[in-house]
Amino acid sequence: MKAVNFLFFLVFLAVFEGIAFVVYSIEPTFGFLGGPAAFIAAWLLATAIKIVDEWEQIIILRFGKFSTVKKAGIRLVVPVIDRAIFVDTRVLTMDIPKQQAITKDNVPVLINGVVYFKVVNPQDAITKVQSYTFAMSQYAQATLRDVIGGMTLDQLLAERDQISREIEQAVQKETNGWGLEVSNIKIQDIDMPEELKKMMSRQASAEREKRATITKAEGDKEAAFNLAAAATTMATSPGAMQLRTLQTIDGLGPTASNTVVLAVPIELMQAASLFVKDKKQA
Repeated sequence: MKAVNFLFFLVFLAVFEGIAFVVYSIEPTFGFLGGPAAFIAAWLLATAIKIVDEWEQIIILRFGKFSTVKKAGIRLVVPVIDRAIFVDTRVLTMDIPKQQAITKDNVPVLINGVVYFKVVNPQDAITKVQSYTFAMSQYAQATLRDVIGGMTLDQLLAERDQISREIEQAVQKETNGWGLEVSNIKIQDIDMPEELKKMMSRQASAEREKRATITKAEGDKEAAFNLAAAATTMATSPGAMQLRTLQTIDGLGPTASNTVVLAVPIELMQAASLFVKDKKQA
């Protein structure tokens, strides 16, 4: 007996025992039976009161046959005749245990997931399936293996959302008749053999190296075209090479740690000296 029902039992017992005491004081013969009768009556009334929480509904079976569905609040159930079954209508979370499945390309994988569902029709959930939680768990596991078996490993790794939707649609189609609604199904983890993981890692590394080599080759090709264009421009422009040389020297910076050495042929120096001497004599 729950705490609330026990409290009601104490209240009813006190009231009925008071009535029995009054009857006993008037008629001792009937009052003698009042004590046990008060206890039984208090117990029956206390057990007849059911407190239904906001997220619950109760199925009433009268003599084993479905009678009605009652929602949240204080509800009365006829003792002995009626039986109340509480049903949680909140979203329930159920784990799909890790299990082995074989992909379409014959790769063994270990996979697990999680199912989110709720009861939308308590009558069907109780009367049409023995245990809707166990049935949902087993059907989700079987559907997961079927869907994985129809996909290759690459599809399995790249299309998790698509796999989840296919499993959800298949499970929802079957469980509609059970009074259940599947909110979502998610794949949590996919585990593969260690050798396959190493092979995939080497493949990914080779693919990245391939892309890096192609990118570097394209950069070298573009740089060669630019250098050829620059050489053509300097060859056709007078003084371009001299300006480029002066720009390079200027870029070295004025710091004392940089020393610029210009190699000038001796013949050019002698010609400059003779030119200066001739100018003076003139």
